[in-house]
Amino acid sequence: MNRQIAVIGGGAAGMMAAVQAARAGAGVTVYERNDRIGKKILSTGNGKCNFSNEKMEISCYHGSGQKLLPVIYDTFGVPETKRFFQDLGMRIKSVNGYLYPASGQASTVLDLFRYELARLSVDIHTGQQITHIALPDQSRKGIYIGTGKSDSMSYTYDRVILTCGGAVAPGTGSDGSGWELARQLGHRIVPVVSALTALRCKETYLKQVAGVRCDAKVILYVEGSQICQERGELQLTEYGISGIPVFQISRHAAYALREKKHTSVEISFLPEYDDCAYEQFWKERWERQSGQTMEEFLTGIVNKKINMLLLKLAGISGSETAAHVPLKARRKLQHLYRFLEVEVIKTNPPQQSQVSAGGVDCGQVDHTLASKIVPGVYFAGEILDIDGICGGYNLQWAFSSGTVAGRAAAGVQF
Repeated sequence: MNRQIAVIGGGAAGMMAAVQAARAGAGVTVYERNDRIGKKILSTGNGKCNFSNEKMEISCYHGSGQKLLPVIYDTFGVPETKRFFQDLGMRIKSVNGYLYPASGQASTVLDLFRYELARLSVDIHTGQQITHIALPDQSRKGIYIGTGKSDSMSYTYDRVILTCGGAVAPGTGSDGSGWELARQLGHRIVPVVSALTALRCKETYLKQVAGVRCDAKVILYVEGSQICQERGELQLTEYGISGIPVFQISRHAAYALREKKHTSVEISFLPEYDDCAYEQFWKERWERQSGQTMEEFLTGIVNKKINMLLLKLAGISGSETAAHVPLKARRKLQHLYRFLEVEVIKTNPPQQSQVSAGGVDCGQVDHTLASKIVPGVYFAGEILDIDGICGGYNLQWAFSSGTVAGRAAAGVQF
């Protein structure tokens, strides 16, 4: 008799787990708390669904699951993911290694999953949130799951795969409830924080440059020590800083803030210059344009709003003639263009973050993503303590881990 498998969570990892388990001959039922499956996929990649990346390295991930990546991606990596979607009919385009459906629509990915799930006769129950799991005992052979409602429903399965997402975007079903189920089963949860998110800063003057986007380098400091740095398009907001380079450092900032450590970000608005070239740039500009007002003098360096803000922070009037600016003020202005420091006081809340860091300790699962402490239970996706940087890495993890967990739960040997 084929195994009966419950997949709890109908996101990217859950849908992939269901497809792979059904293809391996299992009877599969998906339980999704929303009114439809795959809701979060529709918002990925600004609606274009950056589903993977041709540059796939362990360094692109964080968390206790890093050690699992080689074996998981050897089983089902980027080439297998591309082939999976191509076999379903999707054309793929690469933009500097970032992989998207050629249609430019995230709905393409979701639709192909829905069609395949229907073809495989996977039973999908929407509007049902599983609230408890019980293991086999003398009166029950299978793993029992239930909704816990007043009109509660309960079911028994041979295997259960938990793919209930993280704690971001509660409106899409990622509300962190999966970790409570994992706790019920005795699993350790690595502290969870927001990741791939904007940072809120103490400095109120950032309101003056809200809406500005620019190429910049950002360096994260915790208790005065440099932790990491990134370069890319920085977005300045009323409350702080955002954009991909900020997203990339945000998990580290979030953990530092959780530990109540002083956290700051140093911004360089002229990241292309080394020390020598930077000094030469300013030397030539002071010599060549010293007869201009400071507002004129700075025009063309970076966005005008940034120029005027840094002038103000340096204590220089925009109407002042460049030649009359004291050397000390000049030095302060030059320093600010390269070393503007802002204090981070919090991250954006989970509902405004792309993923969460933390989750089920990956030391408690084996290479098939089966629980080491609860027989018959598997995990996949963001519920595990592994999170990737921007660029399709988190969806690739969802597809790869979903495949491994789905096949293993169905009895495929690795």
